Amino acid sequence: MPRSRVGVAISVSAALLLTACGGDDDGGGGDSNTAASDCTPEHEFETATDGTLTVGLVDLPPYAMTTGDQGLSGVDADIVKEFAERECLTIDAQPTDSAALVPSVQQGRLDLGFADLYRTEAREEVVNLSDPLYLDDMGIMSAEGITQISELEGQKVGTVDGYLWVEDLQEVLGDDLVLYPSSVQLNQDLSAGRIDVGVDSYGSALQTQEDSGLEVEVAEPDPRVAASEAPAQAGIAVTPDNEALLEALNAVIADLHESGRIAEILESYGLPASAADVGEPRLIS
Repeated sequence: MPRSRVGVAISVSAALLLTACGGDDDGGGGDSNTAASDCTPEHEFETATDGTLTVGLVDLPPYAMTTGDQGLSGVDADIVKEFAERECLTIDAQPTDSAALVPSVQQGRLDLGFADLYRTEAREEVVNLSDPLYLDDMGIMSAEGITQISELEGQKVGTVDGYLWVEDLQEVLGDDLVLYPSSVQLNQDLSAGRIDVGVDSYGSALQTQEDSGLEVEVAEPDPRVAASEAPAQAGIAVTPDNEALLEALNAVIADLHESGRIAEILESYGLPASAADVGEPRLIS
């Protein structure tokens, strides 16, 4: 594909973000949102808009936040910024909610989409998924230090719509499960006592509940909830027909793993560097 990344609006679009070439080590690039004219991209691929990487993100600290330089920050955001910088692309960050993220990539409104996005067989059927960035678990936030799915029964439990475990938890909890458009609303109701327990990404829960007095535990394996049975690999959703974009992104991810940069990014957000030890790529059924 042409090196210019002309904005031929291909029928696909995976939410990927871009940053200016020649930015800081964290992909910030200062206040400029324009790729340097003397920048040479590392790979050849097209994006929906010439010179721009249109990315969607869900507000899910510390993985993705809709604040910071170029309107995004967090673990996933920093990885995408480094990719954009290497490819001389400008980032157009578009906040969305969890349930709309993958469909927006599938329908071509985004080049890339991210926010601790678990790599699943169902998602792989509708979008391309990057190689894994890091590992994450299903986390339970409660006053009692709940670890078992069975302990959630009979309590008012909140989680985020679109998360991997939603359908399974609905089967287990029925009307006692409350769905929220984002972790922000989930944590507000949990703090206010409108729900008894919250279920969220373990890494995100660790950060948001740091000073809340609530305990955050990894959910113990339960065959009724597939997401509880093994740590998930998180990746980035990529427009389904843009194989060149996927290959370029995976090449950069591999380099960031090899250099230890992803481990450094995780630690900078208070997460364990060991989460970067992802193993071979796999999908959750």
